[in-house]
Amino acid sequence: MIHQTLAGLVQNALATGLIEADDIDYARNQVMHLLGMDSFPEQTEAKKDTIPNLVEELIRFAIDRGVIEDVFDDKEMLSANIMNFFVARPSAINASFDKKYAESPIAATDYFYSLSQHSNYIQMNRIRKNISYKHDSPYGEMDITINLSKPEKDPEQIKREREIKQAASYPKCLLCKENEGYAGRIGYPARANHRVVKIPLTEENWYFQYSPYVYYNEHSILLSEEHRDMKIDRGGFERLLKFVELFPHYFIGSNADLPIVGGSILSHDHYQAGRYEFAMTRAQDAFTFRLNSFPNIGASIVDWPMSVIRLKSENIDELVDAADEILQTWKQYSDESKNVIAFTGNTPHNTITPIARKRDGRFEIDLVLRNNRTTEEHPAGIFHPHADVHHIKKENIGLIEVMGLAVLPPRLKQELAEIQEFLLGQASRVEPTHQDWAEQLKAQHGTLANHQEAETLLREELGKKFVRILEDAGVLKEQQAFERFIHAINEQPAKTV
Repeated sequence: MIHQTLAGLVQNALATGLIEADDIDYARNQVMHLLGMDSFPEQTEAKKDTIPNLVEELIRFAIDRGVIEDVFDDKEMLSANIMNFFVARPSAINASFDKKYAESPIAATDYFYSLSQHSNYIQMNRIRKNISYKHDSPYGEMDITINLSKPEKDPEQIKREREIKQAASYPKCLLCKENEGYAGRIGYPARANHRVVKIPLTEENWYFQYSPYVYYNEHSILLSEEHRDMKIDRGGFERLLKFVELFPHYFIGSNADLPIVGGSILSHDHYQAGRYEFAMTRAQDAFTFRLNSFPNIGASIVDWPMSVIRLKSENIDELVDAADEILQTWKQYSDESKNVIAFTGNTPHNTITPIARKRDGRFEIDLVLRNNRTTEEHPAGIFHPHADVHHIKKENIGLIEVMGLAVLPPRLKQELAEIQEFLLGQASRVEPTHQDWAEQLKAQHGTLANHQEAETLLREELGKKFVRILEDAGVLKEQQAFERFIHAINEQPAKTV
């Protein structure tokens, strides 16, 4: 049976273009060695199944044979090592990407995305576990996702991580280029089957990869060759716009560079991109305005729960200059009536989450204003999900959420199931953090008739909570507050050419 499984994996690798016919014996022999297999019968019939399913069968075989222990890291490392024998070396993949790019940017990314899926680096079996749906809101159709794709660690794995003493960090972080082909270790993910593509930008080497946990179509990451802190500056705006010039079918954006309003990894300069249209992209203008120093740029405030300035132009250099002027103004800007204060002593609070795209022949850059101040009333952040919605989400509102895609914690799957039972009259209590919300829903809607009705209600109410979370994160919530900031921008000295 295991021979048929391995034959099926080889056949799939051949069919998907991971290997060629001349590679069959080599790849099969390498996997056999990993699994402790001594021989392979001739005329073995290939099992028909997907690559992820076949790899899982090989891993179960390795556990049964005592090749590895039934522990998370052992399974991850063996899985990645198996697929590494079916993935070309980085130089060959870069050459293929460049050859495809000569055909078209879409051909290049299609090639690399397909490879990243077939190599099982993007683990589609896990991603399919995510709960995802759409929510109609006053701001457009939001995406709601409960993230179940990242597997939970078992007790033995946790014990191993606690006992091991880590040596000097290598790679320095999960985003460093040195992760390419890294076998993994206890407490650090396996990356043997991981590949990146070099994309020079603004006289620096940057590297393009796909996220192993795709939250949207072709979810990708562009990372700096240098391990350096995230920074929102003029150079970043230029790189974002130059990237969409190279790949006009993709958007690209950056998390902010300050705690609370930044992403989960602030220690490595990187951006996130993809081939997806978010609700914020579709959002209309609330009103337009003029930038005195840049009269040829279209400028508007977007009708969105967060505070978004949208700039449009056919000229990248002009957009970069305008975005930088807005950033520099915002970094120094305070409006105490709206709790916006630029500094506490020498500690900065204002920054921007930028997103770039090309649409209808023009370049666009969205500048989402952020402020990370905290107070006694809001110790997690004034412009952060407030305490009354922490039962849904209390983590940072990063780039993906900013654009209208909720990435909610996996705990909600079980907790929402308990609330369903409560709404059906089949339970008297729920998770304490949700009790008030559950009772409020029951008071409004009464005891519901069936699970479908309860699920529909909870999905609708969860979407409303996400909109509230984004509204909490908005810094300038009224047009008059925006107009004061626009006035501050236009008070800057005129640019000389």
